[in-house]
Amino acid sequence: MFDFGNANEGQRKAISSAEGPVLITAGPGTGKTYTLVQRAIYLIQECGVKPESIFIATFTEKAAKELITRITNELAARGIIANINEMYIGTFHSLCLRILKEHLEFTRLRKNYRLLDGFDQQYMVFQNIYRFRNIPELENVLPNGGTWIQSESICNYVNSLSEELVNPDELVFDSDKSIAALGRILIEYRKILAEDNLMDFSSIQIEAYHLLENHVEILEELRSKITHIMVDEYQDTNFIQEQIVFLLAGNRKNICVVGDDDQGLYRFRGATIRNILEFPQKFTVGECKVIPLVVNYRSNSDIVDFYNEWMTCTEGANFKFRWDKFRYDKTIEPHKKSSLHSPSVVKLAGEEDVDEWHEKILQFINDLKDSGKLTDYNQIAFLFNSVKHPKVIALAQFLEKNRINVYSPRSDMFFHRYEIQLALGCLMLMFPRYVHGLENGDYTFLQPEHLTYYRNCIVMANEFLTQPENEKLLKWVRRKGKEHIGLTKATDYAYCGLMYQLFEFHPFAGILDTEMNVGMVDVRPARNIAKLTQIIGKFEYLHRIDVLNANEYRGKRRIDQDTEKLFNLYLRLLFDGGITEYEDDSEYAPSGCVSFLTIHQSKGMEFPIVFVDSLWNVPRKNSNDLMLKIEDRYFKRPAFEPYELTKYFDFWRLYYTAFSRAQDLLILTCCEDSRAPSNYFKDVYGKLKSVENPKFDIKEFDFKLVKDVNVKNTYSFTSHITVYETCALQYKFYKELGFAPVRANAMLFGTLVHETIEDIHRAAMRHEEQTITEENVNHWFDSNYESLTKTEHTYLAAPQREAALKQVLRYMERQHGDWSHIQQAEVDVSLVKPDYIIEGKIDLIRGEGDTVEIVDFKAERKPDIEKMRDRLERYRRQLHIYAHLVEERTGQKVSKMHLYYTGEDSGIPTITYPYTKSAVEGTMAVFDDTVKKILKKDFHRCANDSKVCAECDFRFYCMNK
Repeated sequence: MFDFGNANEGQRKAISSAEGPVLITAGPGTGKTYTLVQRAIYLIQECGVKPESIFIATFTEKAAKELITRITNELAARGIIANINEMYIGTFHSLCLRILKEHLEFTRLRKNYRLLDGFDQQYMVFQNIYRFRNIPELENVLPNGGTWIQSESICNYVNSLSEELVNPDELVFDSDKSIAALGRILIEYRKILAEDNLMDFSSIQIEAYHLLENHVEILEELRSKITHIMVDEYQDTNFIQEQIVFLLAGNRKNICVVGDDDQGLYRFRGATIRNILEFPQKFTVGECKVIPLVVNYRSNSDIVDFYNEWMTCTEGANFKFRWDKFRYDKTIEPHKKSSLHSPSVVKLAGEEDVDEWHEKILQFINDLKDSGKLTDYNQIAFLFNSVKHPKVIALAQFLEKNRINVYSPRSDMFFHRYEIQLALGCLMLMFPRYVHGLENGDYTFLQPEHLTYYRNCIVMANEFLTQPENEKLLKWVRRKGKEHIGLTKATDYAYCGLMYQLFEFHPFAGILDTEMNVGMVDVRPARNIAKLTQIIGKFEYLHRIDVLNANEYRGKRRIDQDTEKLFNLYLRLLFDGGITEYEDDSEYAPSGCVSFLTIHQSKGMEFPIVFVDSLWNVPRKNSNDLMLKIEDRYFKRPAFEPYELTKYFDFWRLYYTAFSRAQDLLILTCCEDSRAPSNYFKDVYGKLKSVENPKFDIKEFDFKLVKDVNVKNTYSFTSHITVYETCALQYKFYKELGFAPVRANAMLFGTLVHETIEDIHRAAMRHEEQTITEENVNHWFDSNYESLTKTEHTYLAAPQREAALKQVLRYMERQHGDWSHIQQAEVDVSLVKPDYIIEGKIDLIRGEGDTVEIVDFKAERKPDIEKMRDRLERYRRQLHIYAHLVEERTGQKVSKMHLYYTGEDSGIPTITYPYTKSAVEGTMAVFDDTVKKILKKDFHRCANDSKVCAECDFRFYCMNK
């Protein structure tokens, strides 16, 4: 019999409902993740479903990692051996991306496509705005304002239309000229994506949908592989995601969706609550099982009663609405009744005086601490509608001044951190012409806030540099400034290179010295400096800047033009858009800090003590009249929720989510004035007792500790183990902190050879051996070269290109037309270990039956075995890791392991190693030991190879040490 553990009746029913459509409505704290994990185990253990046949879509990468960790731990506890690494678990975007990568040749994408994040997407439109401005009626579609605001509007339209699968070719013939203009915008936008081999987040799903729709053989292949689908947070899915789910499920209809319609928060991203409300109606009457989970294990019963009441309190002084069919009727039940005499839902108010309100909050936190009931500040979370609101920032600054650290990664404080302002100030001072331009008011297009910010950075840097102990840095900055003013030839560095040179000096060297096992606030400056290198590195990539150049272009030196572009354009736009600071998936509530989070950000989290602020908020209409017209005419289904009620629905769901985050104590707080609390909160707020009421007693509470997030990290031999073994300090900077290398050292030649050989292998695996001809290989080679140069911004000279092509053709000729031994190519393999996940990519698996050989290609001549002993030993260990992964993953026996040198033109191109179990076990033991050191944050050992040091970006930092 299956061991259901402590599952309640509803959970047991959900876990064991293995076939057909299932809807699990899971209220807050009702064990949704536990149920998903156990259901996956049930499918594997009781129903014999292969892990690789299970598809689980989650809302965040963190949720996916947590599911993988919990499922693997549960399987291990039950003694079940399963290839869990083959299971399809991830966000919709990552799962669609996986499907696309596996079938890239059937899409419009070419290898080496670049994936755009939100800022990249908007910046791409910004750079191409001239292409959109030729569209008739554009001015009637876009808002008034500058190019950046218009670029944002274009992106919003494009994303909304794409995720509803609106055909732009239909829009352009609409009699409404504004709708026709939107159609042309979408067509032009997609042209740019295709020309530059780009993909944004919405087009990931579109490309996957069209791949499944247009290639029946691929859809059938996936349907035969994927037999059971589970979707978490179904209330937050959009139209295209629903389409993909039903396409993959086919006639099996084994779709289990889990969610809470009361926590649907993402309408602004295209999510629609109708997906979860209408799910049972997609099937014949009675076919879909609807299983409610209503027993809450998270919160004190007072808190549960409070948010239950909130969802039914829909009539007030100036508002009245009914949920009707737009909500599943439910009442969440507390696991047990509170035995406290003290209320667990209270209010903390300031009387129209912000300073008094701040003092009351500080006093309350100090009282909690002094009582001994609060053991760590991370037990407290403040939730807001926006953490960027001036009131929120003022409260955070007040608490930090009073020695209470605040963790608020989405508050857009990045540019205002001391280390960032100082770094930017020092950087600007190295370009005196730019500083003079600021002082003389030459940049009239900069807004006052930008001028103030840059001047403050310069003042801060000057004040720091003129302190006697910083004389060394002052001399260096001045010397660089003089060199840049008088520059006559190109330097051997650009802006990111200058940043790394700065690391030789205090305080940057001290920031980089920070140990990784200290608190989040202590590590934050190092992470922010790392993020600044990423930002500047991205700027250099997008604008193809490798060095500082004195050549003139249109009457101005390149160095001056590029510097102005960096500060007056790129950083200015980032400053306006805001940058989030580092968030750790494995520690959402860092020790020693109170959390300041948006309500959206807190979804899925829980805290012992929750303050809910933003009580001045009111329901607001959030719709676009033009999009409403398009929805009416071109969306695939009619509108669902009444437009006049959506603002109320969204408002109630938002605060329901906020209130239900609290475990032991919920506090509604505001500075009471004419705006707060708004009329929408007055009834529920007015009934609450104050924290100053004698009936409220802190000493009655026993606050829970914040739960550890159980997430396993992923490590590979080449990206992690080799880096750590070469230099643990490099590992700390590049892997742990995320510093961006100045030059990524793209191995264009080797990648070009690898990718074209992969094309050959893929044709063979499709049983299209007849297409492996010299003419086609030339075509594949040219296509790969074109996409690589667009991505890497580097090129090969004609002789190098010819040499690379020759290596590929030589490899093809050596096979004599026999490709029958190929089993898999470019195989991503992974294996879940007790404490981590190991992954790798195998170039080729060949062989027959249960015995295989693995091949790793090297685009170079076969080396001298004696002279290259150390490198070959590293390659041998890498092959052992791959052999271990293949055997554990597939059960196939590995007989041999080969290094294949495509540059070998005369002799035998391979170096072959026998497979021995003892050697593999030895290599894995070393791998385990290295990972343990990484997990312990042991990053003190430096490289002992002068060549490694000479080529390292951190050589200036290390020289100082």
